[in-house]
Amino acid sequence: MKRDIYFIYVNTPWRAKLTDVEFIWDEEPGGNVEHLADNALTPEDVIHALETVTAFAISRSSGRSAFYGYALDGRFIFVVYEEIAEGTLFAVTAYEVS
Repeated sequence: MKRDIYFIYVNTPWRAKLTDVEFIWDEEPGGNVEHLADNALTPEDVIHALETVTAFAISRSSGRSAFYGYALDGRFIFVVYEEIAEGTLFAVTAYEVS
């Protein structure tokens, strides 16, 4: 498994906060990187979506934490994740929304 650490500035309407976020990427067959690719997305798209987050939410289908943001190419995407530990996220899935 590959780990990437990013320094993200998240600006929300109610507050702005600075946070260190570490994503866990599973590059094995069936891992989250492959699952993102099945939806024509990359880990970089997920990272960019967090950098451009517009809202946090809860996935209706899984009950997991999620957020909306923009992929590198400008597509509006929904990212479902698990917080493994404080500041450590595992992107379960992500897909384009209309």
